[in-house]
Amino acid sequence: MSVLPWQLPHWARLQASRQRGALAHALLVCGAAGLGKRAFVRHFMQGLLCSEPVDGEPCGHCRSCLLIAAGSHPDLVTLSFGLRKDGVQRSEIVVDQIRELSARLAMNSQFGGWQVAIIDPADAMNAAAANALLKTLEEPAAQTMLILLADAPWRLPQTIRSRCQRVEFQLPAEADALAWLQDQGVRHPAEALAAAAGNPGLARAWAGEGALERRQEVRKDLAALAAGRGQPIEVVKRWLDNEPAQRLWFAAQATADEIRARSSVSAAPLASAMDVEALAHWYDAVNRTREALRGPLRGDLLLLELLAQWR
Repeated sequence: MSVLPWQLPHWARLQASRQRGALAHALLVCGAAGLGKRAFVRHFMQGLLCSEPVDGEPCGHCRSCLLIAAGSHPDLVTLSFGLRKDGVQRSEIVVDQIRELSARLAMNSQFGGWQVAIIDPADAMNAAAANALLKTLEEPAAQTMLILLADAPWRLPQTIRSRCQRVEFQLPAEADALAWLQDQGVRHPAEALAAAAGNPGLARAWAGEGALERRQEVRKDLAALAAGRGQPIEVVKRWLDNEPAQRLWFAAQATADEIRARSSVSAAPLASAMDVEALAHWYDAVNRTREALRGPLRGDLLLLELLAQWR
């Protein structure tokens, strides 16, 4: 079974509801990126559409399973970012996509069983799209399952969230996460887990793509700027060229460590000249900047303002 250890309680609850014939018509599957939400949804969806499931597990060889593997099951719809008329991918899910989806779900299942629609990422729906989805949520067709996947469910309107059964993945206990990382063959699992703030899936991914080295570079950069060495513009160029959002994540972590060190009257690792209150404000500014990188503002100006404040 491909369900991860920290997903087992949610899997068991959904399968118990299925056996009672009490599955909700809409699920909001959410939690931090890296906890395996999308793999969980794929596995659950395949078991739901499978004609010969065993305890919710798909058989892998029936017609439904083969069609899912080929990406051509007629009762499965996946909705994500579409293309604009000029061929450029959109950065949000728009109302016309939701209207087409609703029209599709109003038709009968071609296989006579469940119809499943997955919206991913659901938190990318604009306001008009979210409003259009409300009617489908309020008047669901029989044996229709709507699954909303979201890393940031708070971006969804409350009217949407309140009409879905919430399946939210939490971070596992540190010991369980470390044991899983060791089973996955991750080197330096404790360091990787600390970098990912306790998220084992993220830790495994980052450990294999140089994130731990970037974490050390960020701390060295901040310490150098605090000591008056180097120029913020040079740091900005390097950060922008290589995972700027991740580097800001690590900058926030380093600032939190600096604040904790000040509180315990131990040596502060970054030796910043800012007091604790100023550090806390800068920590907030880092997180705002990381969020702002998703928008239209120039990343170089955002980072330059932030690092100039630090120096």
